[in-house]
Amino acid sequence: MHYKNMLGYRYPKGPFAMISVYSFTGAAVVTSTVFSLLLFLSIDDSPMMKALFGTLAIIFEAGKFYAWYEFGERRAHRNYVGSFTALTFYLVLAAISIGGSVGGINSATNKAQSVIAIEQAKVDAYNRQIEAIEKQIDLNNLAAEKYIQMERIATGVTRIQAQNNKLREEQIRLAGERDSLPPVAQGSAIGLIDSLADAFQVSQQTAQFGLVVFLSILLDLFAAFFVGVIGEETRFRRFYRHHAEIDITPDNIVQPMGYLEHRTDFDLVVNQDSQKNEQEESALTLAQRVEAAVKGGVITCSKKAVCKHFLLTNDDVDALFETMVNDGVLAKKANHHYYLCA
Repeated sequence: MHYKNMLGYRYPKGPFAMISVYSFTGAAVVTSTVFSLLLFLSIDDSPMMKALFGTLAIIFEAGKFYAWYEFGERRAHRNYVGSFTALTFYLVLAAISIGGSVGGINSATNKAQSVIAIEQAKVDAYNRQIEAIEKQIDLNNLAAEKYIQMERIATGVTRIQAQNNKLREEQIRLAGERDSLPPVAQGSAIGLIDSLADAFQVSQQTAQFGLVVFLSILLDLFAAFFVGVIGEETRFRRFYRHHAEIDITPDNIVQPMGYLEHRTDFDLVVNQDSQKNEQEESALTLAQRVEAAVKGGVITCSKKAVCKHFLLTNDDVDALFETMVNDGVLAKKANHHYYLCA
C-alpha cells in the first residue's frame, strides 16, 4: 500500500478541510437528489405514486454515491472484479441521475423562458394594435383623397380628419401603456443560452439541451470527486491509526518540494543511534529481522503483528512464514498459531 511512503510527510486532514469537504459533498448530493425528485415526481399525479417515485429517486441517488465509494474501497484492496462491478452499478445509476438533473435544470430554464415570453407577448399585443390603427389611418387618408377628387371636402374630408385625430389619440395612449410596462429582464441563464447558440451557430433549443447536459454531468462528477476524497481520507486515517506510532518512512523516498525537517539536539542523538541500529539490521535478511523482533519481545509471533510492524502485504507475510517454516525457524501448532523453534 502506498500510504507507507507518506507517513513521514502526510497527516490526516484538519477539521476545516474535512468540514469543507463534507459541506461540498452534502450540497452536491442534495442538489442532485432534488433534480432527480423533480423528474420522478412528475411521472404521476397520484399522491401515493409521487411518494413511491420520490422514494425511488432517493434510493437511486444514495445507492449511486455508495457504489462510487465502494468502487474506491475495492480498488484500494485490489479487488478489480468487485471494483468493476461497483463501477458498472454506479454508471447505471449515474445515467438515471443525469437524466433527472437534465429534466430538472431544463424545467427551470423553460420556466424562465416562459416568463420572458409572456412579457414579450404583452409588448407584441400593443405593437399589433398600434400597427392596426396606423393601417386604418392610411385607409382613411386614401378615402380623403377620393373625397377631394370628388370635390366633397366639406362633407367627407372633415369627418375623416376627425376620425384620424381620434385614432392618433388612441395610438398615443397605447404607445404610452406599452412603454409603461416593466422591461423584459433576460436572466443570466437565458443570456448564456443565446450566446452559446450564436457562438456555435445552433438553435436555442440545441444550445439549451447541451448546456443542461453539461451542467448535469458536471454536478455528478463534482459529487463523485468529493465522495472519493472522503473515502480516500477514511482509508488513510485507518492506516495512520495503525501505523503512525512506528517511524517507517523509507530513506530512499524523495522528500516533497519545500519540506523542512525540524530536529532538536536530542533527536539528532537518537537518530544517530537509530542509524547505527539500522545499519546493523540492514545486514540481516527479512526472516532474520522477524526472528530477532519476536525473540526480543517487540512483536508476537503472528502474521498480523509482522504485517503491521514491517508493513508487508498479506501475500508477502504468507510467503515469508512459509519460507521460515520450511527453514525450520517457525512451526505451526494444531490451532494454526506459529511459534519459534528452539
